[in-house]
Amino acid sequence: MIAFLAGAATVVAFAPAGVYPVALITLALLAHRWSEASPRGCFMAGFWFGLGFFVTGVSWVYVSMSEFGGMPPPLAAFSTAFFCAFLALFPATAGWLQARIPAPAAVRICLLIPAAWTVFEWLRGVIFTGFPWISIGYASVGWPMQGYAPLGGVYLLTFLTLLLAGLVLLAFQNKRSMAAVLGFTAILVIGEALRNVEWTAPEGAPVEASLLQGNVQQEMKFRPEQYAAILDTYLRLASESQARLIILPETAVPRFYDQVDPGYLEQLAAVAQRNGGDLLLGVPSRTGPRTYYNSVVSLGRSPRQIYPQTHLVPFGEFVPPGFAWVMRMVEIPMSDFSRGPLAPPPLEVAGLRVAVNVCYEDAFGDEIAAQLPAATLLVNVSNVAWFGDSLAPTQHLQMARLRSIETGRMHLAATNTGVTAAIDRDGSLLGRLPQYTEGRLDVRAQGYAGTTPYARLRDWPILALCLGLLVAWVIIGRIKRK
Repeated sequence: MIAFLAGAATVVAFAPAGVYPVALITLALLAHRWSEASPRGCFMAGFWFGLGFFVTGVSWVYVSMSEFGGMPPPLAAFSTAFFCAFLALFPATAGWLQARIPAPAAVRICLLIPAAWTVFEWLRGVIFTGFPWISIGYASVGWPMQGYAPLGGVYLLTFLTLLLAGLVLLAFQNKRSMAAVLGFTAILVIGEALRNVEWTAPEGAPVEASLLQGNVQQEMKFRPEQYAAILDTYLRLASESQARLIILPETAVPRFYDQVDPGYLEQLAAVAQRNGGDLLLGVPSRTGPRTYYNSVVSLGRSPRQIYPQTHLVPFGEFVPPGFAWVMRMVEIPMSDFSRGPLAPPPLEVAGLRVAVNVCYEDAFGDEIAAQLPAATLLVNVSNVAWFGDSLAPTQHLQMARLRSIETGRMHLAATNTGVTAAIDRDGSLLGRLPQYTEGRLDVRAQGYAGTTPYARLRDWPILALCLGLLVAWVIIGRIKRK
C-alpha cells in the first residue's frame, strides 16, 4: 500500500502541479525498498508503485474511452486498470533486474536503480509503438535539472532524477551523508549553469504567427450539422489575423481534404497570401478508399505541401492487428489512419522550415530530433478535446516544453480546446490561451539554426551508459564470487 501511495503521489511532480521535489522523495522511498528486498519483493514493490503512478497519471484514458469513446463505464474502467497494470510491469521488472545484480548498497542506490529504471522506461517508449507519457524526466521542466536536456534528452533527466533520489536516501540514512549532499548540490548547480548555455542561434528575422483555437467540443466535432459552423469559426479566426504564419489544430476541418469545398480552401489560402505568408491546416487526407492520413496541409504563397502523421496513437488513430473487436465497442471517427513516411522533410512556409508533428508525436523526442538540423521551428497540432478536463492537456504541454529544450527550437502548439501555447527554446512559455475558450494566440516565431548534442546523438548515449553500468556490475559480481 505504501508503494502504491508513493507512486500516486509522484504524479504531483508533473504538470499541472509541477512540484519536482515530490518525485525525489517518493523515488527515494522506492529505492529504500529496492535496496533491501529480494528480487521478488522488488518486483512487487515496483509493480504497486507503478500501478499507483499510472492509475493516477494517465487516468485520462478512462475519460477518452468512456466519456468520448462511448465505451460502457465498467468496461472502460476495467480497460484502463488493465492498461495501467501492463505499464506497471516496466518499473516492476526494473526492480527485479537491479535486485539480481550484486553490488554495494551505495552503488545499487545511486547507479543500478537509476540505470534499470531508465532502461525500462525507454522500453516503455518503444514496445508496441511506445507509450512514453509521463516519463520521470518530464518532471524536471522548469527546474535546474532541465539544463541537462540538450545533452541527453528526457531519459538522461530520468537517470539523474533517480540518482538525486538515491543521494537523498543516502543522506537520510547518514551513510556518506556529506558526500551525498555535495553530490546532490553539484548536480543541481551544474544543471542550473547548463540552462544558460545557448546551443542554437537565431536564423533570419522573427515571423509573426497566429495559433487558432476553435474550441469545438468533441461531441460536436464530427456531427454533419456542425460542419458549416466549424468552417466558419476557423475562417473568421484566420481572417482576423495579420500574421505571416497561421496554424490551425489537428483535424480542424473534420472531413477528407478531397471532400472539402475548393472554394473554402481558396478562402483560407487567400488570407495567407494577403498576409504574405502561409497557413497550416489540420485535415485528413487520403490516397485510396482504405489509405488515409492524419495530415497537415499548407496553403498560401509557398507551394502546397503536406505532412502525413508518422507515429499514430494505438486504438485512437490506428487499430492494432487482432483488436478490431475493441473498436466495435467505442465510437471514434477515423480511427484507423495509415502511417506517413519516417523522418519527413520540414515544410518550407513563411520563410521558416517547420518540423510538423501531430497529436502525441511530440512525446517522442528522438523522432522530433530526427528532423534536425534542417528544421528551424517545431509545430504541433492536436485535438486534446478527447481527454476532457483531465491532466492530459497540461502533461502534453510539459512534454512539448522539453522538446524545445532538447532541440534548442521554438515550439508552437495549436490545439482545438487547449492548451494552445508558444514555447521558447529554453522551455519558457511565451504565451498560452485558456482552455475551453475560442481564441487566437499571436506570437513572434523565431527560427533557430544549430544542433544540440541530444539532437545529434538522441537517446543512444544514455541507453548505452545504463546498459554499460548494469553489465559492468554483473561482471564485477561474477569476478568477486570466483
